[in-house]
Amino acid sequence: MDQQTLMMLRGIQPDELQLIKSVTHEMDDAQQRQFIMFYQGRRKEEQTILLLTIIGFFGVAGIQRFVIGETGMGIVYFLTAGFCGIGTIIDIINHKKMTFAHNQKQAYESAAMVNLLNKK
Repeated sequence: MDQQTLMMLRGIQPDELQLIKSVTHEMDDAQQRQFIMFYQGRRKEEQTILLLTIIGFFGVAGIQRFVIGETGMGIVYFLTAGFCGIGTIIDIINHKKMTFAHNQKQAYESAAMVNLLNKK
């Protein structure tokens, strides 16, 4: 995968870069560009999740869980005020792991979409 294609992904971390390379290593250039187009619209940045978690701590608890697609946990956080703030504090500490897990899932789904579109 060329550097210009990867530059389209703002705020990419080394572990995420390694994930992308492992997911796309068997794809040709056109498929890799397709993957990046799908993936960049679905991935989340660490700073965004951290900001939403902090907003959730002072406002609407669970907003970060809704954004990463964990609707059930978002509702639980909302109804319990983020487990009385403790769950939200844990999410502030673990925001990088939450973001990577979300992005990993999105990378595999994006790769599956590319493979599905390119089946002959």
